[in-house]
Amino acid sequence: MTDSAESKGGYKTILVTTKDKITKITLNRPHKKNALNLVMYREIQQALEEAAKDDSTLIAITGCGDYFSSGNDLYDIGKNMSEIQKTNGKWLKDLIGHFIDFPKPLIALVNGHAIGLAVALLGLCDIVYASDKAVFQTRFTQLGLCPEGCSSHTFPKIMGATKANEMLIFNKKITAEEACVQGLVTEVFSDSAFQGEVWTRLKAYANLPKNSLAVSKQLIRSGEKEILHAVASRECDLLVKRCFAAEFLNILKNFVQKSKL
Repeated sequence: MTDSAESKGGYKTILVTTKDKITKITLNRPHKKNALNLVMYREIQQALEEAAKDDSTLIAITGCGDYFSSGNDLYDIGKNMSEIQKTNGKWLKDLIGHFIDFPKPLIALVNGHAIGLAVALLGLCDIVYASDKAVFQTRFTQLGLCPEGCSSHTFPKIMGATKANEMLIFNKKITAEEACVQGLVTEVFSDSAFQGEVWTRLKAYANLPKNSLAVSKQLIRSGEKEILHAVASRECDLLVKRCFAAEFLNILKNFVQKSKL
C-alpha cells in the first residue's frame, strides 16, 4: 500500500490505513518489538470495530519493522497488575472476542518474529502469510503463564495435538516453513518479495464480492464461535491466576530489574 492510502488518526500504538478496499492495521511500537501493551489492546479493538463498519472488503494486520510482534509487554503488565486483578482479564477477553467475532476476512501478514499472544492470534485469522525470515514461539510456560488467544483449542485443531503440545507446553520455536507445513501459516514468501507478492494477492481478493466474502466467512466460523468464546474465557481466567502465581511474579521481577539496567 502506498502513501496515498487514507490514514486514520488518533492512534498511539498502531497505524490504520485504507486503500484499494483493504484496511491495514500495523502494530507500531518497533522500539519495543511491537509488544502489546494495554493501550495497543484497546486501539486494536477500536480499529477492528471501525473496520467492521467501513467500506473495506478485507483487513490485513502486520507489524512495523523487523518484528510482527514480541507478544505481551511484560513491563506494561507489571505496571498494570492492579487493573488486571480488578477487571479479571477483561482487557484480554475483549481483544480475543473481537478477533472471534470479526465479520470480514482477516489476514495476518507476518513480516518477522511472532511471539506469545501474537502467535496465538494467528489461529483466529482467516489466512496467514509469512516472510521466510519469520519465526514463531509461544513462550507461555517459559514465563510461568498458560496458553491464550484460544490457542489451546485452535493449535491442536490446526496442527494436531502433539505438535501443538511442543509449541504450547514446551515453547518450541519453529520457522515459517515449519509453521506452513503444520498448517498455522498459509504460505511463505521470500522476504525480499514478501510485500510485493502479498499485496498483489490481497488487492485481487479485495475485488471479490464483499458481501459474499463476509457471508462465507461467517458460515465457516459460525459453528466454532460459541466454542471459541468459551475457550477464551477459560484461558483468560486461568491466565489472570497465573499472573499472580509465584512463578510468574519471580520472572516478572527479574525482567523489570533487567530492563532498568
